[in-house]
Amino acid sequence: MASLPCDDRDLILADMSTIRSAALRGFRATVAELGGDADELAARAGLSPVALDSDDVLVSDLTVARVLESAAQVLDCPDLGLRVAMRQDLGSLGPLALAIRNAPTVATVLECTSRYLFLHARGMSIAAEADPNGARGVLALRYRVAPDERVVSVQGVDLGLGFVHRALEFLLGGRYGLRSVDLPYQPRAPIDRYERFFGAPVQIARPAAMLRVPRSITTLPLSGADETLMRSALTFLAEQAPFRPAPSVAAQVQHVLQQSLGTAPTEIGVVAKVLAVHPRTLQRRLSAEGTSFAAILDEVRRNQTRRYLTTTDMPMSQVAAMVGLTEQATLTRCCRRWWNATPREVRRSARAR
Repeated sequence: MASLPCDDRDLILADMSTIRSAALRGFRATVAELGGDADELAARAGLSPVALDSDDVLVSDLTVARVLESAAQVLDCPDLGLRVAMRQDLGSLGPLALAIRNAPTVATVLECTSRYLFLHARGMSIAAEADPNGARGVLALRYRVAPDERVVSVQGVDLGLGFVHRALEFLLGGRYGLRSVDLPYQPRAPIDRYERFFGAPVQIARPAAMLRVPRSITTLPLSGADETLMRSALTFLAEQAPFRPAPSVAAQVQHVLQQSLGTAPTEIGVVAKVLAVHPRTLQRRLSAEGTSFAAILDEVRRNQTRRYLTTTDMPMSQVAAMVGLTEQATLTRCCRRWWNATPREVRRSARAR
């Protein structure tokens, strides 16, 4: 059993797995509100303070559990996890957030999350299961912090389950008929604190952490869904295999543009959303790699245009649309700039060869 600086009623057992530091969004502000020093608490738990101000530092589940439990003890705040959850939003999930925000139904949200949540946290998962109480029309959303559920940090589970609850409220526009909440421990914070947070009855010492919800919510349409953006985000997520070195920012932008050219606006703001960064941040990172968004877009557009001109019989107007150009005349100007030839001359030359 791992030893942590907290009471073993608060931490049952810990295991080593990685999670993005975005999971600690809101920790610094919460600690400051309680009169504590977040950097000191992080250092005490073996966490670099840098992780409190960056989303993409990989840290261990053990360290996250340690810093949350230690802070809860030092600050005498047994509901710390719920307080941090109140300060978080879907943005902490990175590119997965874009897929979730643009999913057409909750069922699609659950499918996206179950498939790609590991990119945010290796061991974490959310799964829809039959209601453990056997109630008709009720679905259980089971939150796991490790595949074998050996990591059970009270503050960590409070934070994770609270985040899922708030995400559902955001997606469904408020209360969504939550029936009850199952907690796999006896928390130190009063139960009425949990019931105020969740707006539903809370049951303790249950087999797993669960939200019991109406089964009908899975088919409800979600407002603001954009399936083109969702597909772009999912395509990007599918490329992020575990244990593979992260591609350059330029390569990520290139990939997103290749997938979305002709189906979504070719604007830096749209690509930045897929990559879950601010457009100005994206531009700065591209500049640091010696390129720009405009240069990458031009290269992707040139390569796609050559492919359509030399391997298909598409009309020129359709080629222009497929590479995100509004007019055939613009396509002609681009071809002259790229190859000093018109689109038809490029096609004839390829066929002659």
